[in-house]
Amino acid sequence: MRRIEPDTWAGLAVLLVCLAVGAPILLGVAETRVPRPAWGVLFGALLVTSLAAALWEDCRPRRAWACYGAAVVLGWLTILAAPGAGWLPILLVFTSALSAYLAPPWTGPAVVVLNTVVIAVAVSLIGAALTEIGLSALLYLLIQTATLLSSLAIIREQRMRRELSEAHLELRAASVILADTARAHERLRIARELHDLMGHQLTALTLELEVARHHDGPGARVHVERADRVARDLLRDVRTTVGQLRADAPDLRESLAAVVRDIPGLETGVWIDDDVRPSEEVTMTLIRVVQEIVTNTVRHANATSLRIRIESTPDRGVRLTSVDDGRGSPRLRPGNGLRGLSERIDAIGGDVRLDGSDGFRVTARVPAR
Repeated sequence: MRRIEPDTWAGLAVLLVCLAVGAPILLGVAETRVPRPAWGVLFGALLVTSLAAALWEDCRPRRAWACYGAAVVLGWLTILAAPGAGWLPILLVFTSALSAYLAPPWTGPAVVVLNTVVIAVAVSLIGAALTEIGLSALLYLLIQTATLLSSLAIIREQRMRRELSEAHLELRAASVILADTARAHERLRIARELHDLMGHQLTALTLELEVARHHDGPGARVHVERADRVARDLLRDVRTTVGQLRADAPDLRESLAAVVRDIPGLETGVWIDDDVRPSEEVTMTLIRVVQEIVTNTVRHANATSLRIRIESTPDRGVRLTSVDDGRGSPRLRPGNGLRGLSERIDAIGGDVRLDGSDGFRVTARVPAR
């Protein structure tokens, strides 16, 4: 079961406050300047458009912007239709704070000013003195400003934390790749030295013994032939060792564990079947693919959990499957990161499928060569 995030709890709390300030009017305690059913329609439309704007913030930004504009206007009408309803203007505080999440930066201050004018007009409609009108307008102006600035500060902090997580992930992946590259270069260097220093000498020894075998001396012939076999076996072992050093790939399990460890706000699990034995090229590709998957999850998915599994396929290939519990993307539009991921898989003869219908799922198949 997915954990409820603090933003969700905050949204529920705002909804309860809105219902609380509107309840006196709905229950007939406060008077309205329009028929009460009509005011109830305005109030309900305000809540619906505000909720729709919040839900469509990421997946349908144009609809979110249209709903937010409607919510602002409905908020004005709701206040003006019941000017003597006590704390009802608190609804406009919420609409001004919502602009920080849905609208361009200039929208927030503009909405705050217009909301303040509407509140001043609403207070004047109940026959309040000029001083009371000014104090009410000033009070709500300060409340809206403080709320808007707090929302902007929260958004900035969230963005900075996300960017820090992405930079941390990139640095860790680069460190893993660099360490694996250094090990690969060291293996290649040792392989070359073994071949140059021992391989040539053993080949010369074999040739010398081959010549000695044809000389006279039956008693020495047996020993010479034994030495010949030993030299040939040793030469074969050296060549086998060189081949293993060249083919040995970095440890996939350790590398991926280092990449996904301690990602802030994201619980990540990686499972690798014991029979997975990818080559060095495939291992490097899988490391980069996992890095891109984690980065995409941190940046876009709003997920709390990510599960990655790597297993062998019947055709001796490797299949990577990842799924998160984020909001997904029914209308998938791959950005640079996902396109780069697909290009990496295609470059080694694999294929990848992306599915955003329920969370976000990546399925990639690559040859184990």
